[in-house]
Amino acid sequence: MYIIIFLVFAGLGYLVSARLKQKFKTYSQVPISSQLTGQEVAEKMLKDNGIYDVQVISTPGQLTDHYNPANKTVNLSEAVYRESNIASAAVAAHECGHAVQHATAYRWLQMRSKLVPIVGISSKIMNVIFLFGFLGAFAFNFPYDIILLVIIAAQAVIALFTVITLPVEYDASNRAIKWLKTSGVAGFSELDQATDALKWAARTYVVAALGAVTTLLYYVFRYMGSRD
Repeated sequence: MYIIIFLVFAGLGYLVSARLKQKFKTYSQVPISSQLTGQEVAEKMLKDNGIYDVQVISTPGQLTDHYNPANKTVNLSEAVYRESNIASAAVAAHECGHAVQHATAYRWLQMRSKLVPIVGISSKIMNVIFLFGFLGAFAFNFPYDIILLVIIAAQAVIALFTVITLPVEYDASNRAIKWLKTSGVAGFSELDQATDALKWAARTYVVAALGAVTTLLYYVFRYMGSRD
């Protein structure tokens, strides 16, 4: 059953990711009327929101764009950073949406940031258990239900993190689209295309959250079955 769950959500993730890449490839070929590069869009959005302590930098790779609250940097992939098109504008504005969340103490972002180190520990616990836990259970007669409880606790943290990520990402996209409209950076038809691109990006997080929650429920049911 675990393998089936993994394959289903791995397949969904692949399909959504492939569609996302196709969307961004399409919209990266559509010039934006303001002619601003991703870097310029990001710098303008930060300035318009009164944020002057966040740096916009270029980072290697494709779709590697992210906001780092630890050092207050908006990291844009090389193509997004230097090119002037709808995809670059949408991504740059979205990442700046996270910077605005940080500056305004958006509670969901604060909650996610606090969970980051715990998620790291939980992931390591899961890896250790999968490598040695079940082997130890059979070799040393370690209680199987105890192992399941540890897995459930670790997976619960991971699932919570993916669920909390959803409002963070959707809110950042909403802030981006609203600013692109009010700032005049994007025209009416361009807004529709930018919105479409960001919606597909958000769907990758939806798939991740559904997969994490389904996996958690799987282990909960296994634990309940082991108690019968």
